[in-house]
Amino acid sequence: MNRIDTLFKKNKDILSIYFTAGHPTLNSTAEIIRTLVEEGVDMIEIGVPFSDPVADGPVIQQSTYKSLENGMSVKLLFEQLKDIRKTVDIPLLLMGYLNPALQYGIEEFCAKCAEVGIDGAILPDLPLEIYQEEYEAAFNRHGIHNIFLATPQTSDERYIQLDKHSGGFLYMVAASSITGAKTGFQDYQQKYFERIKNLDLKLPRVIGFGISTRETFEHACRYANGAIIGSAFVSALEKDGDMKKNIREFVRTIR
Repeated sequence: MNRIDTLFKKNKDILSIYFTAGHPTLNSTAEIIRTLVEEGVDMIEIGVPFSDPVADGPVIQQSTYKSLENGMSVKLLFEQLKDIRKTVDIPLLLMGYLNPALQYGIEEFCAKCAEVGIDGAILPDLPLEIYQEEYEAAFNRHGIHNIFLATPQTSDERYIQLDKHSGGFLYMVAASSITGAKTGFQDYQQKYFERIKNLDLKLPRVIGFGISTRETFEHACRYANGAIIGSAFVSALEKDGDMKKNIREFVRTIR
């Protein structure tokens, strides 16, 4: 069974952390993963840098540019992850834009994910229809979950359709905006969370975009199976001092 499926069968209030591979330093990726695991994080999304991160806010954009400047690539990332399963047993996902995966080759991308122990991929600019027609077979062949995103503007009918074809869980985007830490949720977001909770979807749901504190994490978990923290954690990685200490301190502010 895919590690993502196992996680959601056993756990609730899932804490997933996103960071950009190759940031803050080119070779920090594996150390960040292992430190997050030591602190009890449930799932990790490893960002694949791309030169035109249009859906990301300034914090993740800057981490992406720094990563590319450092020399990160899909090929190098897979090389850095080749031994990660010797010490890490939680779900690992790659998150990024479709272009780098296409450049690598979708079949090859899925095969390499399976080889190094990646459980799923989140490609926000991959439309459902294109996925079904061209790529779903490759993902299924290699046992890699493809996770779809949906926003407050996504209709109930579309949510149900995505629920049928997403793998592992559905990524609920909390706001129709770029990524970035927020101080809380607005009324329209609250209504959105309640609407989707009442749809009786088959897949678990995880809320992302704007989760940055224990309060927003716990709030999101009341309406979904977990939440994703990205920009706030990326900012923590950029603080002065010992990186592992900064990671530990950040995770402990969340739970």
